[in-house]
Amino acid sequence: MECVDGFTVATRYWHELSDGRVQCDLCPRACKLRDGQRGLCFVRSRAGRQVVLTSYGRSSGFCLDPVEKKPLNHFLPGSAVLSFGTAGCNLACRFCQNWDISKSREVDTLSAKASPRAIAAAAKRLGAGSIAFTYNDPVPYLEFAVDCADAAHELGLRAIAVTAGYVCAAPRVEMYAHMDATNVDLKAFSEGFYKQMCGAQLGAVLETLEYLRHETEVWLEITNLLIPDANDSDAEIDALTSWVVDRLGPDVPVHFTAFHPEFKMTDRPDTPPGTLTRARRIALANGVRHAYTGNVHDTEGGSTYCSGCGIRLVERDWYELGEYRLSGDGRCQSCGTRCPGVFEGSPGTWGRRRCPVQIPEVASR
Repeated sequence: MECVDGFTVATRYWHELSDGRVQCDLCPRACKLRDGQRGLCFVRSRAGRQVVLTSYGRSSGFCLDPVEKKPLNHFLPGSAVLSFGTAGCNLACRFCQNWDISKSREVDTLSAKASPRAIAAAAKRLGAGSIAFTYNDPVPYLEFAVDCADAAHELGLRAIAVTAGYVCAAPRVEMYAHMDATNVDLKAFSEGFYKQMCGAQLGAVLETLEYLRHETEVWLEITNLLIPDANDSDAEIDALTSWVVDRLGPDVPVHFTAFHPEFKMTDRPDTPPGTLTRARRIALANGVRHAYTGNVHDTEGGSTYCSGCGIRLVERDWYELGEYRLSGDGRCQSCGTRCPGVFEGSPGTWGRRRCPVQIPEVASR
């Protein structure tokens, strides 16, 4: 994609309004901009009579992570993924766990620079199976994410989107046409929570989830961050997991993860491990076949079990794999039941390592 100044590119999802403003049509926020103004995401702004992306090719940094950290437990288990993000976000979550990146301004964090081809080449040389758009949401930098995904595919790698799923219909189709897997952060199951805590709408996220499950081949997993006395009641967890089974099916994995006091919600305590265990039990009782706990040490809650015979298929201690009883095509070695997901041969051996990467150095070797 042609860059105006090395980092700024034209975008497609916008239209002019009768009052002279330009409306961004990327996400339901529909920011209406006068010349020089930026959207809430900060990385999309108006320049002349159009909306441009100002962070193309720029990142807050690159790191090799375990794919389980995304979290994805049913997608190339044990493999390494080259993770990166940019700056900004199109939600305004008061509890953001990566606020130093997602709420930053470009100049604060975007010190790493790399083209899509350089990123893909680095991932390949480092032995990663995928690249992942994470740390902040890829929706605001759609054009960069799409080009990076295409570059990865050219080298036989996969592309992963870690997202809140807050995107309009047309760009949603474009983005996911280039992705292989996604973890969607379903932050709660009430419109009130989304409005008050995120400045967003639950309904738009549910539309994304249904689109992904029923109209694409993208592998889908869901994360629900449980915040004490905000979205962790039995009733809300029951409603959320019942909706998942009813509208998406029982095979979509759901991860319940622990909140830590951050950003504008430092007055809340950490999520007790027992809350995550309770949520997992509710999910399993409602028919979710693969429910997990995260951000805590819980081998039982982090492991994968066969929905046919109940044996442990994949043992996980944090992000470290232990016992592994899946065949190369993802079937239980005991009863032959297919475990939903993307499995290819033996599991990876990356473990729990986290290795920062300098892209230009690696790509030039």
